[in-house]
Order: sequence, then structure tokens, then C-alpha cells
Amino acid sequence: MDQRNRLLELLVERSLVMGEFTLASGARSSYYIDARRTTMSAEGQALVGAVGLAALRSRDLDPGWVGGLTMGADPIAYALAHRSWLDGRPLNAFSVRKQPKDYGVARQIEGGLPEDARAVVVEDTLTSGGSALRAVHAVQHLGARVLAVLTLVDRESGGAERLETEAEVPLIRLFTASELLSAAQDVTGT
Repeated sequence: MDQRNRLLELLVERSLVMGEFTLASGARSSYYIDARRTTMSAEGQALVGAVGLAALRSRDLDPGWVGGLTMGADPIAYALAHRSWLDGRPLNAFSVRKQPKDYGVARQIEGGLPEDARAVVVEDTLTSGGSALRAVHAVQHLGARVLAVLTLVDRESGGAERLETEAEVPLIRLFTASELLSAAQDVTGT
């Protein structure tokens, strides 16, 4: 089984939960994707790093940095940075706080992201795009250039369009929610 298919299988096994849920966007849903259950696992880290980095490299974006809003983006950014080091073309990771610290140097972005950086913002699950936009705006406010947003799962709920219109940033999706739901149906037969 290739790495992308195994990552899809792992997301279905570990992260997809059926039921009635209220999402961070306020929307109601009959399923929830707790991507951290996959991205924080050892196998998930290896797969996210490999599959995510392949997706970035296929776009010829050449970022130097990857990161996003803590905490959903953190394990993805770290997996990408780790894999990039192993591949000999290192990317550095950063984390964006929801609010700047109110002590010390009062940073909102941790990890040393420089003002002239070329960055890709990462997200675990994209719904309305609100969290990704917060991270994009924080990175842009610093002076860095955001080349794209990379999401592990796109819930196909308008987030991609919002990123394009509000920030003029394209979306790279590793999976759609439809793919996860279809794979889950294949497993359960329902």
C-alpha cells in the first residue's frame, strides 16, 4: 500500500468519528475529524511528513518555512520539517499563537520565522477557513510571504474559496472529507 492510501486509512481508523457535532465554525455536522489522533501518532507523523512534503514539492513553491495556528497545525509542520531534513531540502517550522504573548518579547509567532520568509501555512482540518486565515494574516503582518495553505483534510465547506478571495492564497489539500467518508463506507459496507 502506498503512503497516501495508508494515511487515508489511518485517518479513517483514528480520526473520523460519526455522530452529531458542532464545529469550531459553528456549523453542525454528522461527522467530526479529530486529525490530531492521526497527526500525533508515530505512524501518522511519518506519513504526514512524506505525503505532505510530496504535495508541496509537486507545486514548485519552494517555501523555507511551514506552520500555522497552534495546536492543530503544529504536528503537521513538525512532520514536514523533519521529513524535509531527511530528504536533504530542509524546511523550518513555526507556530502561530491565537494571541501574542503579553510578556517577554510579546510574540505571536514562535520558531524564528523571519520577515522575508516564504511560508506555507498548514492546517489539520479546513472548514470555513477562519483558523487558516488567522494564521495567514499573522504571517503576512510579520512581513513574510504566504505561498499557499496546506490542509490535511478539506471539509469542502467554503474554506478554499474564502482563502482565495480574502487572502489570495491557494489551497493544497491532501484529502477531502468526501474521500474519508467514502473510505469509511468501503470499510463498513454501509
